[in-house]
Amino acid sequence: MTEAQPVLSRDPNALPGALPIGAEIPEDQDPFADGILMKHQSDWLADQSPLKIASKGRRTGITYAEMLDATLIAAASRQAGGDNVFYIGDTKDKGREAIGYVAHFAKVVAGELSAIEEFLFEDEQTDGSTKYISAYRVRFASGFRVEALSSNPANIRGLQGIVVIDEAAFHRDVREVIDAVNALLIWGGKVRVISTHNGILNPFNELITEALAGKNKFKVHQIPFQAAVDNGLYERVCLVRGRTPTPEGKIAWEGDIRGAYGTRTAKMRQELDAIPTDAEGAALTRVMIERVVDRSVKPVRWQLGDDFKSLSKDARARVQLDFCERELKPLLDKLDPDRSHILGQDFARTGDVSSLRIYELGSDLVRRIKIPLEMRNITFDAQRDTLFYICDRLPRFLGGAIDATGNGAAQAEAAALKYGERVQEVKLTVGWYQENAGAYVEAFGDQTVTVAADEDEVRDHQALQYVGGIIKVPDDHRNKGQDGLDRHGDTAIAGMLAWYASRQSNFTYGYEPARGSDRHDHGERRSRSTMYPDLRGGL
Repeated sequence: MTEAQPVLSRDPNALPGALPIGAEIPEDQDPFADGILMKHQSDWLADQSPLKIASKGRRTGITYAEMLDATLIAAASRQAGGDNVFYIGDTKDKGREAIGYVAHFAKVVAGELSAIEEFLFEDEQTDGSTKYISAYRVRFASGFRVEALSSNPANIRGLQGIVVIDEAAFHRDVREVIDAVNALLIWGGKVRVISTHNGILNPFNELITEALAGKNKFKVHQIPFQAAVDNGLYERVCLVRGRTPTPEGKIAWEGDIRGAYGTRTAKMRQELDAIPTDAEGAALTRVMIERVVDRSVKPVRWQLGDDFKSLSKDARARVQLDFCERELKPLLDKLDPDRSHILGQDFARTGDVSSLRIYELGSDLVRRIKIPLEMRNITFDAQRDTLFYICDRLPRFLGGAIDATGNGAAQAEAAALKYGERVQEVKLTVGWYQENAGAYVEAFGDQTVTVAADEDEVRDHQALQYVGGIIKVPDDHRNKGQDGLDRHGDTAIAGMLAWYASRQSNFTYGYEPARGSDRHDHGERRSRSTMYPDLRGGL
């Protein structure tokens, strides 16, 4: 970049309409005053991760918050963590608006009367030639500056500081832009990527998918329009416009915004709800699933009649123990004592399958299915005791995740009380699926997970769909299994839970070898404070 004398210097209080002071914010507005910063904005500013992404709905205030952060950073001394900040928008007007925010904040927050400078920036072209384009900046007494530049990757590579890539999904080549700023991390720089969506196959959405799968270190913030509304966006608009907020006004305001899209529902969901278009349909093809089938593993199935409940407590316990000793113990005895093991359970009492899955974690970070257990019409106490039987005998039991939604809450709580932090009680909410389902699906493409050689298991995984942009088994999905009974993608959900458990960081636990085995009889003991590394993979 060529440092040039400003070709035009303007006072922020006398800007023409084409260069607004921060998109119509009042002159005396203090961003730290009550009711100004919303929760999602505060959460975004509080996250000081070197790499972070905001997947957002339109006009939810993230650029506003980021430019406040940029002002505070650039106004600080080097000893206080000051640095240069470079804003890279998808259009020149976005750069003007962002720098307008900074000029306002410099006066109100930092106490500096800073002029917005328009200067000539040397923009290198793909053919090696250069041309001069207009760019904008605000300088601070600290010696640092905030600049709004073009998104040409060739010019970004020489920058040092914090880079903000706004509306990344609409950049000509966001992948090249992100690759260009990665070198900033060497000297303590940071990268912030902010955008609404622009299709499911856009590099911005791919970057988010990879982040949620643990393939890169970006921290993802999901900020749909509804979250901003819930956090007070309507009330903030009224404050800026000098109106009095009312419940009726809020309903009408949101209705007008959504109604403006007419029949373009997919467009509305993309721009407001942060759901990329084309995010519907099957998440996994049969070919992808069959490619990771382990033909040495078959499901263990246990089904009882209603008369089981009429037995005495002792009789039920004998039936349950007999099943475990006969069907599960031989499989547990075959597990590798030197490998860590994890489990996931999608709990069901009647109707659906209660699926419990045991995986071995390989040194290559592949999660290999070892014991897929399906239970139908098994009482709560028998399922609990079976879970305990398995966990007590798992070599290097790293941890597990159990569906704590509805009837599963009791099972999950009992396991958490017995095994402590190793067991996660999981509510299967939209937010949980949004954070974790994509990573499980990515594992099939990477071949870092295996499934049993079973038609029902394959079809369960085929049931995973994009529902409103979220990967899950649709609530109304039902199919008949090979036994003619209903299924609801149960093994896929249990596998997803186990995958989630395997990605939790740094489990600490006491370990004893499998009870009743030769290892136990010989008196072998392992450390009771073994630390295992983060097994999220690809980091």
